[in-house]
Amino acid sequence: MATTTLITILFLSSLSIALSTTTTTTTASSPDSVVNEVTDIINNSSRSRRSLGYLSCGTGNPIDDCWRCDPNWAANRQRLADCAIGFGKNAIGGRNGRIYVVTDPRNDNPVNPVPGTLRHAVIQDEPLWIIFKRDMVVQLRQELVMNSFKTIDGRGVNVHIGNGPCITIHYATNIIIHGIHIHDCKQAGNGNIRNSPHHSGWWTQSDGDGISIFASKHVWVDHCSLSSCHDGLIDAIHGSTAITISNNYMTHHDKVMLLGHSDSYTQDKNMQVTIAFNHFGEGLVQRMPRCRHGYFHVVNNDYTHWEMYAIGGSANPTIYSQGNRFLAPNTRFDKEVTKHESAAESEWKNWNWRSEGDLMLNGAYFRESGRGSASSYARASSLSGRPSTLVASITRTAGALSCRKGSHC
Repeated sequence: MATTTLITILFLSSLSIALSTTTTTTTASSPDSVVNEVTDIINNSSRSRRSLGYLSCGTGNPIDDCWRCDPNWAANRQRLADCAIGFGKNAIGGRNGRIYVVTDPRNDNPVNPVPGTLRHAVIQDEPLWIIFKRDMVVQLRQELVMNSFKTIDGRGVNVHIGNGPCITIHYATNIIIHGIHIHDCKQAGNGNIRNSPHHSGWWTQSDGDGISIFASKHVWVDHCSLSSCHDGLIDAIHGSTAITISNNYMTHHDKVMLLGHSDSYTQDKNMQVTIAFNHFGEGLVQRMPRCRHGYFHVVNNDYTHWEMYAIGGSANPTIYSQGNRFLAPNTRFDKEVTKHESAAESEWKNWNWRSEGDLMLNGAYFRESGRGSASSYARASSLSGRPSTLVASITRTAGALSCRKGSHC
């Protein structure tokens, strides 16, 4: 009886703290929304307790809890492919393919890739799970054009791709990029690049993105650290869809993420992207993300810095912002999270932009638009969001992880 009483007291105390946090930070909440928030806290707590037998280290981050609790993760690397969520949940990468070990970080030949290099691995026609023999810095001579069904897995070592052109996913499918530092990416092109064992061709100048996704689908970018690229950190354009961008740490960059090619490129209406559990950190200016045409679920991210705006768009995108934490910068007089671009208010007021359960700090505010109800957005969600009060803990290990074989990652 004493043990049961103690557990009850601890649970009610945590519930009281969560409720106190909610009511003090969302003063405009209706009574119904407060009740719903409390119900979510109770339900999430119950689900966590029921899952303890399966999730032995239960962090509350559903992707991490799928694989990080396993001390033998290095022997079960391809289990990661079962852990994707959101619109990119069907990205299997190189699952069921052989393990390819990158041993040579230096001899990058864009036309005739050398065996043992990252470029030689990513152009193969077969599914491959690509890992690295040791810590390394890969400096590419041309953009790394990936073939389908590939996983780049940096767990267990410290791998950097930077100081040159970076990653391009071009007319490809089923790509996973995990655990890589990507930074200081530069423009390249105007040269031949091989994209399969049987084909190479002339590429014009690239934009200088960290990861460029072009006319591709089933793509998952997880636990990468990205900063300081020439153009975007992650851009998805030209009809790309079924994408999840999760658990990444992004810093020191202007135009962070572009989703949608142009206002006139209507093929991007089919784009669906989940942006979850990322930390948008210091030195960021805008586009977290900037959206066009498609459907974008921005859920449980931590926004601790922005200079112009956090989430923006044009050409009537649908944006569902759920359970994020927005800390407005002290340097801005206007602390609006959103920016409706390239349109008069008479036009953008009909765009469906919804904020639900977001935590607004230091004067931050989200300008909603459109007539869609919160319930219709919830039905279209790419995953179930957690309460915004949990965002700090969910995103605490965003970015490339320091994993060591034989222990929890």
